[in-house]
Amino acid sequence: MIEEGALLWSPSPGFAANSNLTRYMQWLEARGRPFQSYDALWRWSVQHADDFWASLWGYFEIESDGNWDRVRSAEPMPATRWFEGARVNLAEHILRNEVRCDPGATAIQHLSEVRPLETLSWTELGDQVRRTATALRAMGIGPGDRVAACLPNIVEAAVALLASAAIGAVWTSVAPEFGVRAAIDRLGQVAPKLIFVTDGYRYMGSDHDCMAATEALLGAIGTIEHVVLVPNLDPCAMPAVDSRFVLWDDIQRTVAPARGAFRYARVDSGHPLWVLFTSGTTGMPKPIVHGQLGLTLELFRAQSLSTNIGPGSTLFNYASTAWVVWNMLVGSLITGSAIVLYDGHPLAQGPGTMWDIAEQTGTTDIGFSPNLVCRMMQAGIVPGETHDLSALQHAILVGSPASPDIYGWLNDAVKPDLWITSQAGSTEMCVGFAGGVPILPVRAGEIQARLLGMALDCWSSDGESLIDEAGELVMTAPCPMMPLALWGDAEGERYRESYFADFSGIWRQGDRCRITANGGLVILGRSDATLNRGGVRIGTAELYRTVCDMAEVEDAIAVEAMADGASQMILFVRPAEGCCADAAFRARINDRLRIENSPRHVPDQIVAVPAIPYTATGKRMEVPVRRLLEGADPAQVGDRNAMADPAAFDWFATFARDFRNAGLRARRAMVA
Repeated sequence: MIEEGALLWSPSPGFAANSNLTRYMQWLEARGRPFQSYDALWRWSVQHADDFWASLWGYFEIESDGNWDRVRSAEPMPATRWFEGARVNLAEHILRNEVRCDPGATAIQHLSEVRPLETLSWTELGDQVRRTATALRAMGIGPGDRVAACLPNIVEAAVALLASAAIGAVWTSVAPEFGVRAAIDRLGQVAPKLIFVTDGYRYMGSDHDCMAATEALLGAIGTIEHVVLVPNLDPCAMPAVDSRFVLWDDIQRTVAPARGAFRYARVDSGHPLWVLFTSGTTGMPKPIVHGQLGLTLELFRAQSLSTNIGPGSTLFNYASTAWVVWNMLVGSLITGSAIVLYDGHPLAQGPGTMWDIAEQTGTTDIGFSPNLVCRMMQAGIVPGETHDLSALQHAILVGSPASPDIYGWLNDAVKPDLWITSQAGSTEMCVGFAGGVPILPVRAGEIQARLLGMALDCWSSDGESLIDEAGELVMTAPCPMMPLALWGDAEGERYRESYFADFSGIWRQGDRCRITANGGLVILGRSDATLNRGGVRIGTAELYRTVCDMAEVEDAIAVEAMADGASQMILFVRPAEGCCADAAFRARINDRLRIENSPRHVPDQIVAVPAIPYTATGKRMEVPVRRLLEGADPAQVGDRNAMADPAAFDWFATFARDFRNAGLRARRAMVA
């Protein structure tokens, strides 16, 4: 077992010297700003934020109409506005790589459980985007109009996103597996004028027809005027459609201006790029609006300087079109890197599926969730021995905290010199708070450092800055990527209540974290799922690291709920196949928790379960389970269409009912 904080990797002199970050630091030094360490650079980037963001504007050669007089306005978060007077377009910055890169070079590699691996060059990508954008304009779609999609992770979705951005429309998407209710709850809030849909998709070998769901969507969202159908399951067996539908192939026959004559809609810093949604596990999903200008800067900052990709790189992140990671994957094209799109189950061809794709595509940077890595670990595969991963340099862990053992497995089973990074970011901010730094060492279980421009801190409940103590993850200063608003929240009340209610003028992310003495960051779990044991707050990630490392345990979820006036901590575990969840099994778990953590980590109950409930984006449903135990109506707790496995949630709903009834019977017996 690897200890948290153990040194796993240090960049070779050549790796550090050739990094994008080093080139940026050399550019700064040539302009009179030398920095001897990353920490000094980070401190300058937050203490002299205007100078830092202005430097990115110059370094990445942002193209704009109009001039900006100041980097940011004087208003505090969340009303701060950036580079006012300048007008930019994200898609324009992405597609200038048609000229900057070899035009015949690969921009996108894409495959699915239905489609074989194919490639799209920069020239082909630009042509498809311009044809799609021209067709949208011909249908009356313009700046500010909402363009929705209910598409799987296929290349047409990426083209449609870039075409929407190119004309200044506002993009929003859901994945087709979300179901009708989930799609209506999200897309209905933003009143789209046009929607991209598909006939179906394949997942773990099973085909799913989407045409009935499309009809339901069209019936429920009356603002939709145009429907573009993207055949996916079987293009040779087209579903019957009427005059409301335009086929993707017809869109691609549109005559569009040549690259030099195409007109991008350059928009100001307050103009929306896309609307993203929270998971929707409690209440209606929040529609979060992000701007074109802010995301243009963010994609350069995060993907070039932190992820360290550019021409010659191939980035493969396993993601759904409903997850911010997918938006950022497509946006990564801005660096000149190629990307890989895969639609399907991550284990469709067995536990080595992701590595099969990485080998086929020559992936240099691969991203997936720690939960997926755990499943590979449990399967006992050793990708470094079974696959040619000579191109691979970087593994990126996204979506949830990663334990030291996950770092260790990637290092041992995949590649000993692999740069392994974990990320702290959010759908809400659409930004990487902390993550990879190619000139710093990697320590097991730690995110390398706070990223440039991110005034990230760890605070106590009293607003005291903490080092090596658990606290709240906060942002103490604005950045250009902060949400412009929540859609429909005209006065900003819901926005401020969601993120600024706890600390006046300070963004509270809702994560528990710890900043280490060496500058790393450890995410301990969601604040609202944090456990309080005798006044000591414990992040659930601490329990999962210990329990899920046991060979006898497949998975686990921990919650603390009020029952009979007292707080109870319950650890639900899914035993590994063949393991008996008897008293001895529970005793071994308690002993490990007590020894590796503390007596406070020992739960009041350990309950064996058939499955652990997750959201569709791979997060444990800790808060919904807690609310069930405290008596909430299951129908009001979670959106079934946003769950990875609704049956797992149903089991917990039944357990919660019996749990409460048992407490009631006990109280009645005491009265009698």
